[in-house]
Amino acid sequence: MNDKPLQHLDLNLLKIFEALYEEQNMTRAAERLFITPSAISHAVKRLREHLHDPLFERKASRMQPTSLCRRIAPLLLSHLNGLRMAVQQFTRFDPASSEQRFNIMIHDALEPLYIPVLFSNLRELAPRVQLACRPLDRPNIGRLLATGQADIAIDVALPLSKPVQHQRLSRDEFVVLRGKHVQSPLTRQAYLAAEHIAVSHRASGRVVEDISLQQQSINRQHVLRCQSYQTAKHLLKTGEYLLTIPVSIARSLRDDELEILPLPLTLQGLDVDMYWHENSEQDDAIAWLRQQVEKISNHLTIRS
Repeated sequence: MNDKPLQHLDLNLLKIFEALYEEQNMTRAAERLFITPSAISHAVKRLREHLHDPLFERKASRMQPTSLCRRIAPLLLSHLNGLRMAVQQFTRFDPASSEQRFNIMIHDALEPLYIPVLFSNLRELAPRVQLACRPLDRPNIGRLLATGQADIAIDVALPLSKPVQHQRLSRDEFVVLRGKHVQSPLTRQAYLAAEHIAVSHRASGRVVEDISLQQQSINRQHVLRCQSYQTAKHLLKTGEYLLTIPVSIARSLRDDELEILPLPLTLQGLDVDMYWHENSEQDDAIAWLRQQVEKISNHLTIRS
């Protein structure tokens, strides 16, 4: 790689690189930056000339990063985020006029609880601000927060340490969700004998509630492990299955055909935390975003 052309590298190209690297789709990257896909294509061509690498290769509708692109992206994005933070020190964040784009990593089960309220509040307080949610990538939370690819993350309590900071948002008690067509009392014996549905994105391993149960030498019979609470919700209406979940999620899923019942045994509650990188501690915009999320969590805690 020849370093000389990099002396004249347009920083706007790095913003386009960032958008395309994260979206891996030219149309979505263009929509994110309010430019045309042809402008994205032209910028990528200039970057390829600077870096002497294709950077992205088209695979169906995706622009897949090359091995070099994956190798240099964390460093480039880290420097770009550092530059943003340096500039922000000279400007005061004004929600009413800001056009900032906030990126949030959030567990998909928590998204319906936080994001609709957060987005509604942002539309009122910061009408020009953009909000983007991305799936959780637990092994890389620290790196994604450090590089600015995510401003905050919302997930269950994780064993993370500095430079990642965290704040407890809520503690949810576990309850049981089942179909109203099931008439039998939910006793401890009935719970242990029942057929259970587990929800997890992982193909194997213990789900959260089973960790606490197995510490008490309690094992359940899982008849299905699915990825979506919506799938589990549909199945509860078709059989005598049980779904053990935090009460706030249960309330978001309950309808006329489902009921929430107390868990007939003792189980430690589930803690939900908000995470951010210490590099953003002095960032007024991200501090403001954290305050908005905290307000929502207080409402959820009161409601629970």
